[in-house]
Amino acid sequence: MTTRPTLLGYVRADALSCAEELAAATDSLVAFASAEGFTLGTVYTERDAAESAAFHALLDEVKRSEVRAVVVPTMNHLGLGAPGGTPAEMRQHLEFHHAQVWAARTVEHRTP
Repeated sequence: MTTRPTLLGYVRADALSCAEELAAATDSLVAFASAEGFTLGTVYTERDAAESAAFHALLDEVKRSEVRAVVVPTMNHLGLGAPGGTPAEMRQHLEFHHAQVWAARTVEHRTP
């Protein structure tokens, strides 16, 4: 049995309007991971935009682990005016540590 590589998730709750949208965003990460051949690991959910604690925890896990892939519902979940920077700057932080970043809602899934 082949082990699927792990994919980490990141979601900003402040980018969403309600708990149902948060659940749907998380479901999109699960579907992306499955369709692309990954096992979804921890999904870091940012609840306090001023602190960016979840993003820093995600970055720490990328630094200390073998995980080299991160998925977000859309690239707007990186940034949104947080102290970590713009979406492009936050993506660069992850890519600097060799983590590829994907947006679940911009990739067309292949059908068998």
